[in-house]
Amino acid sequence: MSLINPVTPLVRREREGVIQPEGPVQKPAYQVNETDEAYRLVVQLPGVDKKGLEVTSDNGEIRIVGQRAWKRPEGWTTLHCESDDSTYELVLTHDNVVNHDKIVAELLDGVLTVTLPKAEAIKPRKITIK
Repeated sequence: MSLINPVTPLVRREREGVIQPEGPVQKPAYQVNETDEAYRLVVQLPGVDKKGLEVTSDNGEIRIVGQRAWKRPEGWTTLHCESDDSTYELVLTHDNVVNHDKIVAELLDGVLTVTLPKAEAIKPRKITIK
């Protein structure tokens, strides 16, 4: 079983209360790691703060949407700009092998770390021999 299979093309759904990307959407760089106990998803979201970020887990999908808005400081005039407002979206699938009640997400310095504990049913077990 693989936890993470990127959904291509990026999935957009109309759900009430879910951030919907506007304009061009970028797929952020990410990495997935695994132990016997959990999966760890590390996603680079430069310039995105907690207010512009949403992580959801539903029907075998982990969905991350982040929005970054550049603000010109008051009283300043922009002379050149190569950065613009950005929307990031990453949708990854799994085979419902995650304990949804214990998912933890942390955003620090533009890096989102999501820890997805494995469901008990898929963890390796040592079998006692009688």
